[in-house]
Amino acid sequence: MDVVQKKLTAFILDPTNHDLLEILKGARNGLVYGTKVRFPHALVITFLFRSGTFYEKLTQTLEATRTHAKNLATFVTIYKTTMLLLRRLSPAGKERSGDSFFAGLLGGYLVFGRGDQGTVNQQIVIYVFARVALALAKLSLDKGVIKDPQGKVRGNSWGVFAAVSWGLVMWLFRWEEGSLQGSLRSSMEYLYIDSGRWDSLRNFLIHNA
Repeated sequence: MDVVQKKLTAFILDPTNHDLLEILKGARNGLVYGTKVRFPHALVITFLFRSGTFYEKLTQTLEATRTHAKNLATFVTIYKTTMLLLRRLSPAGKERSGDSFFAGLLGGYLVFGRGDQGTVNQQIVIYVFARVALALAKLSLDKGVIKDPQGKVRGNSWGVFAAVSWGLVMWLFRWEEGSLQGSLRSSMEYLYIDSGRWDSLRNFLIHNA
């Protein structure tokens, strides 16, 4: 057993194997991270807000976890493989500034952009989009694209962003509810619709009518 372990250790520490092993470990990390992030979230949301038997809810939870983990692992594999190929195709043999964008573009389309959107894929893409929008807004200030010599934009931008976001989502929920994403709509119905319905002390305090 020690001999096998030593050979495996020598193999994974050999620099000539690093690039391919990096892709393999990236896929592994995608599976682990996707499972850690999705399972507790899906467990809580499914058992609190979904109807069905215990087995049906457990199946939905495990399916959402499997989808999240598989898609992250697949994206990491495509991204790292594309980055490796682009680097090797580069005349200088080095990464170029646009390589990461192209690799992300390809992986994003193949994994998250084709076929049925699905709730899990929607949530992942929306999460990424929100972080990108915030990062670009910050970058525009840091790089001087938006002039802010007195710091007024930086000091007030978050407050305006938060207020407008909540104002818009409440208006959409009130008048265009069907346009909202399913899980968000369910959460808002629980908070703002179910809270106005009761016909006994029990479903006023303990559970919704």
